[in-house]
Amino acid sequence: MANKRRSVLGLFNDPGTAADGVEALQNAGFGANDFEILTGAPYPEGAFGEEPIKHRLYYFPLVGAVVGLSLALLATVGTQLSWPLVTGGKPVLAIPPMAIISYEGTMLGAILFTILGIVFESRLPRLGLGLYDARINEGKIGLLVACEPDQMGSAIDAMQGAGVFEIKQEEWEKA
Repeated sequence: MANKRRSVLGLFNDPGTAADGVEALQNAGFGANDFEILTGAPYPEGAFGEEPIKHRLYYFPLVGAVVGLSLALLATVGTQLSWPLVTGGKPVLAIPPMAIISYEGTMLGAILFTILGIVFESRLPRLGLGLYDARINEGKIGLLVACEPDQMGSAIDAMQGAGVFEIKQEEWEKA
């Protein structure tokens, strides 16, 4: 049976000691994807010394706009060519109505893909939240570390050296 990753939650009183905890974890060999900072208040990116999060959110509206425009053009051109209504010698493909529907399709695609991008980049839905403490909403700062069972000791030691005031471990059964 393979080992599963375990969680360790360290609670800190202030941002300075939490930043020291992040630095201690980085010095102990934990990568940026191995821990998460939990706060009840907004802090600017990098306030705790963590690496900035790289996202690809700006691609989603662009792709959505291209998809929306393509579908709108396909619908308008396809409809007009499938059922041509020649009226008074005018061309079958009428540009002004196509422009309106193309604009609306482009906007609809961009908006829908932006919403999907936000959900995707936010990593929603999070089914397994793991460890949490209600005091995080009261101003404490949590440092949640996901690690292998043999790394739990080094994570706990790193946080204790940084001034953590309480550590919680995920409960798990021994096989």
